[in-house]
Amino acid sequence: MFKQIQTRLLLSYLVVLTVVLGVFAIAVRTTFAYSLNQQLNSRLATLARAAALELELDGGKLSVDLETITNEAQAVQWFDEDGTLLESQGDYVVTLPFEPKNQLQTQHKPYPAKALTIAIDDFNKDIFLGYTRVSESTADLKNTLRTLDIGLGSGIIAALTLSSLGGLWLTRQAMQPIENSFQRLQRFTSDASHELRSPLMAIQTNAVVALKYPENMRSSDAEKFEAIKSASRQMKALTEDLLILTRLDQKTVVEHTSIDLTPVLEHLHTLYQPQANAKQIRLQAQFATRLPTMGNKVQLTRLITNLIDNALRYTPEGGTVKVTAKHLSPKLIISIEDTGIGIAPDHLDYIFERFWQVDQARAYKSDGAGLGLAIAQSIAHSHGGVIKVTSRPGQGSCFTLELPAD
Repeated sequence: MFKQIQTRLLLSYLVVLTVVLGVFAIAVRTTFAYSLNQQLNSRLATLARAAALELELDGGKLSVDLETITNEAQAVQWFDEDGTLLESQGDYVVTLPFEPKNQLQTQHKPYPAKALTIAIDDFNKDIFLGYTRVSESTADLKNTLRTLDIGLGSGIIAALTLSSLGGLWLTRQAMQPIENSFQRLQRFTSDASHELRSPLMAIQTNAVVALKYPENMRSSDAEKFEAIKSASRQMKALTEDLLILTRLDQKTVVEHTSIDLTPVLEHLHTLYQPQANAKQIRLQAQFATRLPTMGNKVQLTRLITNLIDNALRYTPEGGTVKVTAKHLSPKLIISIEDTGIGIAPDHLDYIFERFWQVDQARAYKSDGAGLGLAIAQSIAHSHGGVIKVTSRPGQGSCFTLELPAD
């Protein structure tokens, strides 16, 4: 249990840390990419203004002064007012269609590049000359961002690895006092339950003896002794349940052998038939010929007993409890279905909690203490099984036990 809590704490911590680091990495990358794009746009604008000065109108004819103004990753194209290419310079001339209205263009093939187109005017003569389109390869920009991505990703992985080790140590340190306290509480519960068995047995025995010889006993005294007998029986059952839960929590090693559950179920059906008849409940049974599994016969008998007892307790007179068992390799499926009071949907998450009862108003009227289903679930888990529940208020419940087949 504590390892599961420790694992959940560690995973929650790592999820939060991953989200924080992820948001931080995205923010850094977005900011850095925006800065690089702004620098690229600024270089293109500067190059475009320089290229505009190279276009001249001489004798009514446009000409370009091909003075080198580009670096190894840039290119320039000059167009007349009709969009006809006049001259070009540089190795990274874009091959995109010339679109004067589309000022910024992005090229992906045959090489990544970004282009800027501006109109050129002769302000001295107040005439329109043409256009210039400048471009620059974005390969360096993409490589820089790729390097940044690798760096951020590696940093996040390293941070999460170190945080996992640190978090594991911290959660162990945090859980150790709680685990020690829980173990002390378990020992106390076990010792207290063990010590209570003898005085409770003495009280019950004396009450039974007193009731056997009612001579010279007032009727009110008989009622008191009957109440003492009933209370001592209930407290004895509670201490036994607490001892069982303590042993299950401590994962006491119990020998598992190959057993057939069919005889166990048949015996329990016969055992509970008088109780069902007394409440006028139809106790139906349908079992497979063989139900082989690996486990402890005493514990599995207690598990199934608790489920049947729970069904009979919460099924009113005239109702039906049906116990079925089948072998669906690799599982054994044992179902206890009743037509009882049912369980509200918002209660289903609590029915396996200790000391919790569906009908709280009946908590002190029945012999149950709310430990039966908790014990059943613990035994099922210790045998690699699980108990599933479906229920509809007022219509009944179905508890399905799944165990690995042998």
